[in-house]
Amino acid sequence: MDSTCPIPDASSDGLDGLPPAFIRHAAPPRRCRMPVAWLLACVAWAIGNAACAATATQALDAGWRFRLLPGTDAVRAHPEAAGWHAAAVPGSVHTDLLAAGAIPDPFRRDNEARLQWIGLADWQYRLSFDVDAATLRRDHVELVFDGLDTFADVALNGRSLLAADNMFRRWRVPAKEYLHAGRNTLEVTLHSPVARLLPWLLKQPYALPGEFDSAFGDEPKGRQTANYVRKANYQYGWDWGPRYVTAGIWQPVRLESWDALRLADFHIAQARVEAQAADLRAQVAVRSDRAGKAQWQVDWRAPDGRTGHASREIELRAGENAFELPIRIDRPQRWWPTGYGAQNLYDFHATVLVDGKPVEQADRRTGLRKVELRRDRDRWGRGFAFAVNGVPIFAKGANLIPFDSFPSRVGEAQMRRVLRSARDANMNMLRVWGGGIYPSDAFYAMADRLGLMIWQDFMFGGAIPPADAAFRDNVRQEATEQVIRLRDHPSLVLWCGNNEVQTGWESWPDRKAFARSVGPTERRRIEDGMRELFDHTLRDAVREHSPQVPYWASSPSTDYEGPANVPDDGDVHFWDVWSGAARPVEAYLDSTPRFQSEYGLQSFPAMATIRRFADAGDLTIDSPVMRAHQKYDGGNGNERVLRYVRRGYGEPKDFESFVYLSQVMQAEGIELAVDHLRSARPRTMGSLYWQLNDVWPGASWSSIDHDGRWKALQFHARHFYAPLRVAPIRRDGRTAVFLISDRTAPLDAQLRIRVLDMDGHARIDRTRPAHLPALSSTEAAALDDAALLRGADPRRSMAVFDLLDHGKPVARHLIYFVPSTQLALADPGLHAELAADGGGITLTVSARHLARQVWIDFGELDADLSDNAFDLLPGEPAVLRVDSRAGLDALRKALHVRSLWGATIPGRASAP
Repeated sequence: MDSTCPIPDASSDGLDGLPPAFIRHAAPPRRCRMPVAWLLACVAWAIGNAACAATATQALDAGWRFRLLPGTDAVRAHPEAAGWHAAAVPGSVHTDLLAAGAIPDPFRRDNEARLQWIGLADWQYRLSFDVDAATLRRDHVELVFDGLDTFADVALNGRSLLAADNMFRRWRVPAKEYLHAGRNTLEVTLHSPVARLLPWLLKQPYALPGEFDSAFGDEPKGRQTANYVRKANYQYGWDWGPRYVTAGIWQPVRLESWDALRLADFHIAQARVEAQAADLRAQVAVRSDRAGKAQWQVDWRAPDGRTGHASREIELRAGENAFELPIRIDRPQRWWPTGYGAQNLYDFHATVLVDGKPVEQADRRTGLRKVELRRDRDRWGRGFAFAVNGVPIFAKGANLIPFDSFPSRVGEAQMRRVLRSARDANMNMLRVWGGGIYPSDAFYAMADRLGLMIWQDFMFGGAIPPADAAFRDNVRQEATEQVIRLRDHPSLVLWCGNNEVQTGWESWPDRKAFARSVGPTERRRIEDGMRELFDHTLRDAVREHSPQVPYWASSPSTDYEGPANVPDDGDVHFWDVWSGAARPVEAYLDSTPRFQSEYGLQSFPAMATIRRFADAGDLTIDSPVMRAHQKYDGGNGNERVLRYVRRGYGEPKDFESFVYLSQVMQAEGIELAVDHLRSARPRTMGSLYWQLNDVWPGASWSSIDHDGRWKALQFHARHFYAPLRVAPIRRDGRTAVFLISDRTAPLDAQLRIRVLDMDGHARIDRTRPAHLPALSSTEAAALDDAALLRGADPRRSMAVFDLLDHGKPVARHLIYFVPSTQLALADPGLHAELAADGGGITLTVSARHLARQVWIDFGELDADLSDNAFDLLPGEPAVLRVDSRAGLDALRKALHVRSLWGATIPGRASAP
């Protein structure tokens, strides 16, 4: 177990004090909170540590300085960055410049354009540090960089040590001969990837198709360097984020010293996990200087406190060694996704002993589970369904992009808030998208504890990769390191080769034109290179190092069994709504894929978030600042958002109403798509909308804005992803009512159907028995408008569907018989009252008439609400929980409640 972090209290969700999954003990434990037997083991190890040859670590994160590389043009243009400034490691040039006061906030207004010079310059980082004689007496002293961004030349005491070229790799180099006792100097020179690669690229006969051209002229149109370097694609600019081409020492740095033997890895391979027994193989990788005998032992502890022990004699050889130790656990406490069982985690402790004395120790925390990607053939084609421990899981979630444009400033609190928000919205899966970064160990540990399944892309965002062997070899090492690092996290259920590389090559106009232009021979070479990389190099890395986790070649795809992005096989990215011809949201009903892994609609962030980056004069959709924070179609995406708002709700009366309506439009559009997908179970077995979060504050497809504020979509997700759902889907004057259950046991319930007018008077109110089989979607009713309305005015009527369990509503959904632009909405007479309630705060909201999409906010005060963005029936008050650091009086003063009524200009209610 982790000697430096306590095991989370079983009564919590375990997200405070999370340990890394793998810890090699390099110093005596500082603090332990564990059962007595484990505590005694820690104490015994600590007492004997001085005499054993454990690896020692010296952190090299503090005391760094940075400056522009002397002698470059940038020094003359930017003298404010030419002198030495304090640097943070982990960090980046941009964040170091910001901390030094040398640049303005990169996220404010339109500062992005004036800060592009940073990514085109070369930089120098320097650290002076002491090394003692005892360290130099060790057999090995190695310098370890967990991450360098990206082209980096490393020198130690003036001697060249390393040339790095991959942001996603760990760099470990022998350093003993470069060091001396006392003061040492470590220097890292970071080269602009654009400035380094562009001169070469301009000489090539062609440039491989990339993603988004620079808006700032630093690269010619169609000549993108990002394809050719292993660096986070999104930092070159995306249609939801800015262009900040970073450089820096973005992960920790340290010296590691050891004698004779080093434990390089400790892994718990899960050969078979069933309810009756788990057959495991504990595996270690050991680097040894000499041959000889040793002993290896493993102790384990179950969530319920049960313990076990296994050991064996091993024969070391000089060089690299790999050993296995079988472990059998009867009646294992298995790990389950949220909603299906407990997130049980086991602790495993490995010790290597020589002559009876411990020389290396390590810990691994993991959950025991069996993961399948089921590809059964059926009457709809070929399926795409996840199963955990034999239970088919309908994947409910979203796509996750990086948490910030500058990854090193993302703290655990920010990750924790976003992941808890996903779980609290009844999500069970997040797709870590391939144009970003591989998240930290803490991220996956949080996902483990929360029961969030992780679909993990390798970092290819859609650009066509080079076909040369050297590029693949670099990626092979990256993949090997990342798979080994992450393979013991039970939350990781899929490795995927890339995002949209295959479907882009097959179907995007620019790719097709490029393929024609290079001719058949070169086209075949490029295609063979892609196939080799995604069907072999990456697949082989997963098969060799984590065979229990499925691999999928591309998203969307059929895993190279046929064309990509087809509805009857594999996964689908559905962008007919929003992109291209911008079809209306009802077009979501036209496609019933096996698994929909991308689709989305844009909206704006909360007004409080907007005011953080914009001034009062910027608050129009076509202001330069608002266009700068809209990355779709060069700022023209704001007009597309407005087009969808007008189509669905009418003309916004002002900018704040536009922001509100953009969120309502997004939420109700995605809700329609999710209801359709969930209703199609088992034909469809997954819904991952685009996207959960943001890298900066601006218009995007996210449901949580960059400041962590929930948009309307996130509140809707809490309902449309709920384990029990009533989903009435109205089309062409007919409503099919589906009852959806993710429960693993059947439910006998009741379905209540009401037709009300805007004042809440019932024309129909009837209740019927309803049976929900386990893990199912059942069509419970098919009703035409005439039968429901019975002559009532459709503009003044609504149908309310409640799923009741023992008379208590567990799910509700409303439908309307005309578009929102035609509803005869009146002033709802909203009333809201805050009150203290048993140490907490409640908010009661009531209405005299129907209130569509009630939205509650507290201005600049942050407050978490148990619900928001809901339709409120007259005479049926909503009682909400409010969690805020602000006091009751401050909340009362800041409280603002609105609805669709009054959000648009009368008489301008529709648009094509």
